[in-house]
Amino acid sequence: MTAALFLTSCSRKIIPGKPVLSSTRFTTDSLPLSEIDVPLRINLKPLYETANKNVQTIYGSPGWPNDFEVVNCDTRYMYRFKRGPLMITAHANTVNFNFTGSYIIAGAQRICTGTGSNRIPITPWTPTCTCGLNEGERRVNIGFKALLTLKDNYDVSAKLQRLEPRPLDKCTVCFWRQDITSTVMDQLKVQLDDTGNEISDSLNRLNLRSPFQQLWDMLNTSIPMFGMGYLQINPEKLRLSTLYAQNDTLNISVGISARPRISLTKTVGYRTVVPDISDFNQRKGFSIFVDAVMDYDSLSQLLTRELYHKRVDMDKTGKYIIIERCEIYGAGNEKLIIKIEFSGPDKGTMYLTGRPYFNRGKNQVEIKDIDYDIHTRDLLIKTAKWLFNRRIINTLNHYSTFNIAAYADTLLSKVNVQLNRQWQKSVSTAGAVNNLQVMAIYPLTENLVLRCNIRGELTVRIDAFDF
Repeated sequence: MTAALFLTSCSRKIIPGKPVLSSTRFTTDSLPLSEIDVPLRINLKPLYETANKNVQTIYGSPGWPNDFEVVNCDTRYMYRFKRGPLMITAHANTVNFNFTGSYIIAGAQRICTGTGSNRIPITPWTPTCTCGLNEGERRVNIGFKALLTLKDNYDVSAKLQRLEPRPLDKCTVCFWRQDITSTVMDQLKVQLDDTGNEISDSLNRLNLRSPFQQLWDMLNTSIPMFGMGYLQINPEKLRLSTLYAQNDTLNISVGISARPRISLTKTVGYRTVVPDISDFNQRKGFSIFVDAVMDYDSLSQLLTRELYHKRVDMDKTGKYIIIERCEIYGAGNEKLIIKIEFSGPDKGTMYLTGRPYFNRGKNQVEIKDIDYDIHTRDLLIKTAKWLFNRRIINTLNHYSTFNIAAYADTLLSKVNVQLNRQWQKSVSTAGAVNNLQVMAIYPLTENLVLRCNIRGELTVRIDAFDF
C-alpha cells in the first residue's frame, strides 16, 4: 500500500498505510459445555389447592336423599358422606392425603323369604331409623398415600393407596339393634376408592413442564449485571434428580448443560421449548465456562485514558510526540493492531501490532511483542527516522496492560447480587460465585474474548405455577 506524506508549514503529517495482516485460521475453540447443577425448590401449596378443588366433597348413595338402596330384599338404606378439607403432608417421594369425613345413614328392614335373587318380601318395611341425624353426624378419619415419580416429559406419575378408614364415632340403628360401624365402613370404602381415583387422576394430570419452561426462558434471556455487561446462560440440556418432598416443598436437583456468554452489550433473547429430561442423576454446584466479550472500543478508551497527552521524548534528538488517541482492534489474526494518533513537531498516525496474553500471576491482560507494523516502519525509515524509536514501544509496553482483578472482583460481586433476587413474581434464586479464572484469550475481529471458568452454587425457588 502506498504511503502518503503531507507537509504543512513547519510540521509534517505522517499517515502510513493501514496494516494488512496475513489471514490465519484463527477462531475460538468450541466453548466447552458448562455443567450447572442447581437445587430447585417448588412450593407444593398450589398442588394442594388444586387437589382440594378437584376432589369431590359430598358423596351419597345412588338415590340420596329420596330413594333407598335395597340389599338382599330385607334391608334398605341411604347415606350421605361429606369430606372435610384435605390435610396434605409430604416426605421424600410420598405425599399423604388425610381428611375427616362425616356421614348420615337411614334405613329399614323387612322379612323376606326365598333364596338368592328369588327372595320376596312377606312383611312391610319397618319405620325408618337413622344414625348421625339426631345425635350428630358420625365421624371417620380417611387417608391416602401417594408415591410420586417424575417422567422424562415432566409428567408426574402417582401410585395411590387407600388406607383403612378409622371411625371416631360408633353408629347404631334401631332396625339392626347393633353396632353397624364396620358395615358402614365397608360401604364407605367403595366411595373412598372413587375419591382415591379422583386424587390419583388429579396427580397424574400434573405436569411440571410449565415451571421448567419458566426457568428455561429465564436462562435464555440477556441478564443485566449492574453496568458490568450481560449474562446469557444458553442452556442446551436438562436433567433432574428424583423427587424429594418435605411438607409444602418439593426438592429437585436440576442439572443444566449450557454454553454461557457474558457480553458488554445486550444480546437478543430467544425462546425455545424446554427439552425433555435427559437423566436423573443428582449433583451439586456449577462449573461454568463462559466467554466474556470485551469490545475493542472499551479497551481503546482505557488505553487512551492512560496515554492521553502523554509526552514521549526521543533519545538524543530533542524531539518528542504527544499521544492524542489510541485505538485497539483485531484483524482475524492472533495479533492486535494498535493505532496511535499523535501531535508534536510532527503530527500523524502510526500502527503497531502485538499479541494479547493473559498473565495469571498478575491477573491481567497484557499486549506482548509490540512492534511497528511494516507499513509504519517503512514510512518512518524513509521520512521520519527519529520516530522509529524504542521509547514509543517501551511506553506502550508499560501502559498496555489491563488488570482484570478489580473487574473480576466487581463482576463477582455484581453476579452474586444478581443470583440473590426475585426474577418474576413466583421465581427467585439464591447463591454465590466463589471463583473466577481466565482460561484463554482470543483476539477476534469484532471483540476480544476472555474464556473464563466460574464456580459456585445456586438454588432456585418457584412459588407458583399453572398446572
